[in-house]
Amino acid sequence: MFIRKDGSTVMEKKLLKEQSAAELGALLRQTQAAYDAFQAKKLSLNMARGKPGPEQLDLTMPMLNTLAADSDMISESGDDTRNYGVLAGIAEAKKLFADILGAKPEEMFVAGNSSLELMFACLQIAYVKGIAGCTPWSRLDKVKFLCPVPGYDRHFALTEYFGVEMITVPTDENGPDMAVVKQYVENDAAVKGIWCVPIYANPSGIVYSDDTVRAFAALKPAAKDFRIFWDNAYCIHHLTENPKKPLTINQACAEAGSEGIFYQFVSTSKVTFPGAGVAAFNTSKANLDELCKHLGIQTIGFDKINQLRHVRFFGNADNMRAHMEKHRAVLAPKFAVVLDTLEKEIAPLGIASWTKPEGGYFVSFNAPKGTAKRIVQLCKEGGVTLTGAGATYPYKNDPDDSNIRIAPTYPSVSELTQAMELFCICVKLAALEQLVN
Repeated sequence: MFIRKDGSTVMEKKLLKEQSAAELGALLRQTQAAYDAFQAKKLSLNMARGKPGPEQLDLTMPMLNTLAADSDMISESGDDTRNYGVLAGIAEAKKLFADILGAKPEEMFVAGNSSLELMFACLQIAYVKGIAGCTPWSRLDKVKFLCPVPGYDRHFALTEYFGVEMITVPTDENGPDMAVVKQYVENDAAVKGIWCVPIYANPSGIVYSDDTVRAFAALKPAAKDFRIFWDNAYCIHHLTENPKKPLTINQACAEAGSEGIFYQFVSTSKVTFPGAGVAAFNTSKANLDELCKHLGIQTIGFDKINQLRHVRFFGNADNMRAHMEKHRAVLAPKFAVVLDTLEKEIAPLGIASWTKPEGGYFVSFNAPKGTAKRIVQLCKEGGVTLTGAGATYPYKNDPDDSNIRIAPTYPSVSELTQAMELFCICVKLAALEQLVN
């Protein structure tokens, strides 16, 4: 190890497992000193959530001028967006989101700012009233959901809230293990759903292969009210110039004749404003008609003025995609900081692995087993708050205590550079503590 001018340390290009006990002891002392020096800087950076940074939010500020006091507030269908009604959203908003998803406008429901709210509503309806003519889940002895891991903590929180038993499903670069999914779904009527983030999965950033999407469409569920919760949150959030063009769930299910098996969600939370975006929901016409009967009790209509504002700002799906190129220009350098730092500081040691996403909002980092909680604790005490260790697993229980979700989007590049320097010191320190002790 040698010490840089700024006091940070660089370990030799030698695997940790190849170091002698004396070498490891020396490295531990030096790494502890580097950590102590970082603590003295008294940083205060928060990387716990995948929030858009201020530069991204600034990109959408012109949208606030789209509708002026004297603007025409009438939708294409002749509805006054200032008034009650139009439960499922204005027609032009349905078309915009349908074009993004490769869906049919008549199978779209456009709501308020939160897709999470729509997911909650779907679960609540199934729990209280039942769907597809089936017994409400609240009256069943057991309800189970499949949870690909590592996964999105908010999905797990939703299912846990309703008392649903969560079953982990392993994933690889192609998506969930479909042999495991098929076994559960087709043989256990208590299995009512599965969570999926098919494009740039949270947190791994993987994109489901076409074979995986087709395997989902081909499922023959034991439960009539089984639904795939297809959270397409990052479908246009690319980090590369020529992104993949995966098969859509709509096309796969149309080919398989299983259009009613999925609920698809999307929003502009990370396109425009997280607190003032637009969320949309896509499923078969029969599913949508059933859900609207219940949603119509909850509300007379969502914020149609905001829907109109978004439509007039973007105009069409191609313009929305062009807008996301501006986001890519902001985010790509931040992801480069994360990946370049890990490659420089951690890769030579052979102690961890991580994903290299081509889009989305996260990097999934697999630390040495048994050290994730320690690394997160060290980072917090050093001035950088991360997503809690275990959050990417149901019940916050990562059996290997290994996975950490890195969220690079909110800090500035300079802040992120400091945060990643500290993160790598903490990874080294936790690994050395484990080896030496």
